Amino acid sequence: MLDLVPVREGATIADALRLALQTARHAERLGFVRYWLAEHHNIDGIASSATAVLVGYIAGGTERIRVGSGGIMLPNHAPLVVAEAFGTLAELYPGRIDLGLGRAPGTDPATMRALRRDRVETVEDFPRDVAELQRLLAPPAPGQRIVATPGAGTNVPIWLLGSSLFSAQLAAERGLPYAFASHFAPRLLHEAIALYRQQFRPSAVLAKPYVMIGVPLIAAPTDAEAEYLASSMYQRVLGILRGERLRLQPPQENFMARLHPQERAAIQDFLAAAVIGSPETIRRGFAQLAQSTQADEFILTCDIYDPALRLRSLDIAAQVRDEMNGAAAPSAQRAK
Repeated sequence: MLDLVPVREGATIADALRLALQTARHAERLGFVRYWLAEHHNIDGIASSATAVLVGYIAGGTERIRVGSGGIMLPNHAPLVVAEAFGTLAELYPGRIDLGLGRAPGTDPATMRALRRDRVETVEDFPRDVAELQRLLAPPAPGQRIVATPGAGTNVPIWLLGSSLFSAQLAAERGLPYAFASHFAPRLLHEAIALYRQQFRPSAVLAKPYVMIGVPLIAAPTDAEAEYLASSMYQRVLGILRGERLRLQPPQENFMARLHPQERAAIQDFLAAAVIGSPETIRRGFAQLAQSTQADEFILTCDIYDPALRLRSLDIAAQVRDEMNGAAAPSAQRAK
């Protein structure tokens, strides 16, 4: 599960934060492997800007599920600060913390300047900062002058995130797991993961390629209801395309039908990896994505306005997962 902690129209930021913990606990009961939080800044409808704080909040309120960043936008932070924050989390919640890293700022240029002041980003910075983070989270080398405390020796698992070929190539070179952002930028999905697998070099942390892909999910008892609920997601995407960042809106009947054909096409391109529909439609969608990408994990986003129906959507996803894995009973019983 990937959570941007959306703030719903008519609700508060505090509501969004409480709902994130409720959702994480529900995902844990359903047997989800990870719960990640995404860093965004200066966006009225997203409450996940203090990502490391939220990781601690979610990890502290759950018991087993791995919690991490999907991701920390490294251009916004000094690697030492990231190492100390996630090193602290790893000491508090050993064996449960992930550190996903992105190379985009996740915000507008003015906000990026406010985050990092006068820093000028170059193409060499991200690979260098990733390498520095790996050193800071590893056991200190003899004579190492700067040691992350906490952080050193925690070996927090690092993932590289991306929607282009750059991070795919870097993850392959470093032998790191790779997560492709197909939940919002699916165009280069197959090309990026093919490049990653072809160029992968085994490392001390990973012997063979490991791929995660982002999948927008809207599940409901019927295709018609799922399409109706998905209109909240369509409104969010349309706002992004128009440069209008809004809070998560209630669903609307026949929303897509009222749009200009070019807007509909743009939303469909944005959500090309989405799986929307009834349990049977979800099963077919998951199977098709699994076959075409051979991904090791799906990480689901789920923008449904009604919190209870969002949890129900995860119930359906877990039931479909178990059926596809030949173990339908456990999660189906827990979900009731």
